[in-house]
Formats: sequence, C-alpha cells, structure tokens
Amino acid sequence: MDGPVLLTGGAGFLGSHVLDRLLKQEIEVTILDNFSSGHRRNIAQHIGNRLLKIIEGDIRDRQKVDEASRGCRTIIHLAANPEVRMGDPEEHLEHNIRGTLNILEAARRIDVSVVAFASSSTVYGEATILPTPEDYSPMKPISTYGASKLACEALLSAYAHTYNIPGVALRYANIVGPKARRGVVHDFTRKLMTNPHRLEILGDGTQKKSYIWVVDTVEATLAAIEKRSDVYEVYNVGSMDAITVKEVADTVCEALGLKEVEYVFTGGPGGRGWPGDVKYMHLDIKRLMSLGWRPKYTSREAVALATRELKKELSKEM
Repeated sequence: MDGPVLLTGGAGFLGSHVLDRLLKQEIEVTILDNFSSGHRRNIAQHIGNRLLKIIEGDIRDRQKVDEASRGCRTIIHLAANPEVRMGDPEEHLEHNIRGTLNILEAARRIDVSVVAFASSSTVYGEATILPTPEDYSPMKPISTYGASKLACEALLSAYAHTYNIPGVALRYANIVGPKARRGVVHDFTRKLMTNPHRLEILGDGTQKKSYIWVVDTVEATLAAIEKRSDVYEVYNVGSMDAITVKEVADTVCEALGLKEVEYVFTGGPGGRGWPGDVKYMHLDIKRLMSLGWRPKYTSREAVALATRELKKELSKEM
C-alpha cells in the first residue's frame, strides 16, 4: 500500500483495527477523527508512535480535511454518522455526503493513489436476490443512512472517472468484534450482563443477516485497496452465510454460558427492528474472494468470538 495514509474515523471501531494493521506494517498514518463516536482508548496503545499523527477534527471542516490529507498517498475514509436507526437526515447529509465530498475535493488537490470508502450493505435496500451481488439493481435504500451511503458511492465513482482518482467502495455487512460500541451483539451482551434472565429483541427474531469478524474485515479492506484493477471498484465485504437475530441471541447466550433466557420480541413494522431496518441481508462475496481473500469465520463463529471479547471489555465498565 502506498503511504502515508489518511485514515478518517481512525479512533472508531473498524478504524482502530485498521490502524493496528497499518502501524504493524510500518506505514505512516494520519488519523482525522472528531471523537464523537470514536474513543481515545481505542488507540491509546499507539500514542507516541513515530508513525502516527492524530488530528482532532471533523470531516465537515474542509480546512481540517486539507490539513490532514497533506502529503498522504492513500485515503481510507471510514468516518461517518454511524446511527443507522432512524438517524437524522440532516446529520446523514452533513456527515456522510458533505464530509465525503470534502475528502474527495482534498484528494483532487493532492497526488493520491486511491480513496477507499466505507459503504454499507444498506445501499441495496430489500434485495430480491440473496446472496446479493455488487451489480444488483435497482438499488432502493429504505433508510436515510443507506441513501446517504449510496450518494457517497456515486460521488466516489464520479470523481474516479472525472478526475482519475482511483476509488474503492466497500459494502460492509455487520462487523463484530472487540471495541464495538453499537450493534446487535453489543446490545445483547450488555443487556444479558445486566439481566441474565430476560432479553428484549427488536423485531420478530426472523431477521436474517451476515456478520463478519473485524479482523476479517480489515484484511478484506486492505486486499481490495491493494489488488484493485480498475479506476473504480465496488466490493461486498461479509461472511459466506447469514443467521437470524434469534440465532444471534442463542449464540450470545451460549457464549456467556446462559441457559433458559426468556426472549421478549418487540415486533415492529413487518417484523423489522425499526423503520428502515433491512430484514434480510446476505452479500455475495465472490468478487472479493477472487482477489485471494476469504473470511476465516462464519457469522455464528464471529458472533461468539465478539461476545466473549465484549464480555471482557464490559466487565471492566459495569
């Protein structure tokens, strides 16, 4: 990978794991993070590393983006408004779309080799083909979060073709692992550590999705960046299977050593967890696997691993 690297959202869940890998490879990294959802504890072990520069700032601030990108050859853009559930449309517009525009404008002014963008499986909406390939259409997001991610992909494609800035869009499934502070596995683990007898589950429990271990995700991200072959590429990043929310609950309970937990389902529109929640998501990952990458863990294995790691982390906080 061409360095130095600008890593936006580098103190977040996925960002901090990407940072671990880049520094291990002796690559210079500049983090741009406003620390609204990222945490300094996620990167504490790297403070003082000669290869790391930390800039506290917001991707909506073009001046900060220009400062952070100066001298960088690769941009890995992970910063975004992470709130999927009924997020504020204005927040998605400003953080995701305008923030991405600022990143691309900075890339246009410097000599970058690639911009990699953290997109989402939510861009597909309720796909009628499962597993869903990258060329699925028409894409009809059912949440403002998914719509904002699709808009960012369109911007990335336009800049790639208009200004010859190579772009990679990564459509991530549900990423799980240590340092996560949101998502179903984190929510279930926290709830069960508070009350090991009863678990409230959003929706009807039949929602079925893919879950991918965070280290698998990091390796997929770097493989896509390093082995891209066109000016603009799109890759699904997920596991080879999908499991229901009830199976997630069963796996979390088993990993915590709990039995006879009462499940309470909230119902929700169409059995979804919330309006805008895609009920069934399973990505076709053959395109990414053709680069030589493959996930080490199934969805169930990833959920179990994440639960055990989160239990250690949450035990220190609760």
